[in-house]
Amino acid sequence: MKKKKKAKQPGRRDTTILRQLVELIPAYLVPKLARETGIDAQARTFTPWSHVVAMLYAQLSHAFGLNDVCDALRLQVTALGAMRGATPPARNTLSHANQERDCTLAEKLFWQMLDHLQGGHPGFGRGGKKALAWRFRRAINIVDATTIRLVANCLDWARHRRRKAAAKCHLRLDLRSFLPRFAIVDTAGEHDSVRAPELCAGLREGEIVIFDKAYVHFAHLRTLAARGIIWVTRSKANLRLKVKKRLPKHADPRILRDDLVVLQGVKTARDYPQPLRRVTARVEIDGQERVMVFLTNNLEWSPATVCDLYRCRWAIEVFFKQLKQTVQLVDFLGNSANAVKWQVWTALLVHLLLRFLAWRARWAHSFTRLFTYVRAALWLRRDLAELLRRCGTAQGRGGSTAPPRQSELPGFAALLMGQHA
Repeated sequence: MKKKKKAKQPGRRDTTILRQLVELIPAYLVPKLARETGIDAQARTFTPWSHVVAMLYAQLSHAFGLNDVCDALRLQVTALGAMRGATPPARNTLSHANQERDCTLAEKLFWQMLDHLQGGHPGFGRGGKKALAWRFRRAINIVDATTIRLVANCLDWARHRRRKAAAKCHLRLDLRSFLPRFAIVDTAGEHDSVRAPELCAGLREGEIVIFDKAYVHFAHLRTLAARGIIWVTRSKANLRLKVKKRLPKHADPRILRDDLVVLQGVKTARDYPQPLRRVTARVEIDGQERVMVFLTNNLEWSPATVCDLYRCRWAIEVFFKQLKQTVQLVDFLGNSANAVKWQVWTALLVHLLLRFLAWRARWAHSFTRLFTYVRAALWLRRDLAELLRRCGTAQGRGGSTAPPRQSELPGFAALLMGQHA
C-alpha cells in the first residue's frame, strides 16, 4: 500500500501579504476578547474575527465606504477564508456590527497586542540610546490630543461647533518607544484639561510628563507634584504671576529669564500655592525665533534642559501626522459613536502592526512609504519580511532583479561590446 503524502503546509511565499499581517494577532486573542465583551454571544454568521479582519482591511486599503470593503473582500473570498476562516460581510452586516458590537473589543485588542509584541520582542520600541529620553534615565511621557473631523449633519452626538462635528483622540505617548501608553477616544466637546487626570493616572513617581497649555489645570498639577511626577508645560498669556526670586542668568543667549514665581490669581493661588519655575527663552519655529514661556515644578534643572524637554513635545505631533496621513480617518464606515470608535481603534492597531514590521525588517524609509508599499501588495503571495527588507534597506532594491532584455534597451549590448573590445 502506498503511504499517503502529508499535506504541504503553506509557506510565506504561498500566503498573501494581508494574511501575514493580520496573523500577527495570536489566534486565541480575538475569541477571548469576544467572550469577555459579550460579542461572542451576539455573533451568528459574521464572527468577531471576520469583523476585525474586515476593519483592518478597510484601514489598509483606504476604503471609503461599506460597499468598497464588502465588494473587495467578496472578490477575494478564497484568500480571505485562508485567514483562519474569515468570511466577507454583506454591507448591512458590517454596518450593524460596527453600530452594535461593543468597541471595547477593538480597544482591548490594541492594548493587548501592544503588550504581546513588546513582551515577545523586547527590542521593539526601545528607541536610540543617544536621544534625550535615554539621557534622563527615566520615562518621559507626552500628552496631547488630535481632532478627527466628522460630518455634522448626521452626527449629532459629536456636534462640536455650530456647523461642525468632531471626535477627539487624547493620547499619552512614551517618548522612548514612540508608542501610546494611554488613549481616550471621545467627542471633541470637552476641554482638554478635563481629560488630563485620566491620561496621567498611570504615571509613576519620578517620571516626566510634558503637555501643552490646553491641559493646564493647577489643581491637577498640584496632584502630580505631590505624587513625585515632574511636569513641563507652557504658560498661558493671561496667567497672573509674581516673581519670588530671579535665578542667575544662563550662559545660553537664547535663555532670556529664569525665575521662581508664585501664582497670584484667586483660584490659581489656591489650587497651586507652591513656587514654580518660569523659563523665558527664544525658540526657533518654522525658521523664525519666537519668545516662549515655560513652567515646571522642577527647581534644579538648567533652563536649557526645560526648553529641550518641551521641544520633545513635537514627537506626539509627528505621531498624529503619521496616523492621519496613512490610515483611514477621513471616510468613516458608520455614523454612530460606536462605529467611529471601532475605526479609530483599528487605525491605531494598524499603525502598531506596521511599526512592528518596520522594526523587524529594519525599514529605512518613511512610515508613509511603508504604508503605501504594503497597501499596494495586500493580495500578493510573497514573503512580507523579505519584501520589506529588499525595498527598505541598502542591502537590496525593491525593483526587478531579472537581467534586462535587449529589446528594452536597443543598442545597449553593442555599446557594452565596444567598451570591452
